[in-house]
Amino acid sequence: MSKIKRITVIIDNTLLAKLEKLSMLKIEDEKKEELAGQLTEILAYVENLSELSTDNLDPSFSTLSGGTPLREDKANTDIKISRNIFSHAPHTENEFFIVPKIIE
Repeated sequence: MSKIKRITVIIDNTLLAKLEKLSMLKIEDEKKEELAGQLTEILAYVENLSELSTDNLDPSFSTLSGGTPLREDKANTDIKISRNIFSHAPHTENEFFIVPKIIE
């Protein structure tokens, strides 16, 4: 079994502020402490998964007998579909989504 370095992450106010900015969500001040605790618990749970031994598992394991069903890959060129999708986007230009810069 390969050794995985365990990292314990605690969500503090600094990290929570960064997550709030990156997600472009406003977190109410009275909810921040509760949310930080919940996120810390989620990360601790996910960290537990690193303790599972996967050495004897087939990397192509599937719960579907016969593997994943395939379908023909056909492009859909109906312009109504893309116009409908773009109509719900906050910002578009020349059939592209305009999103805020998130990489600093």
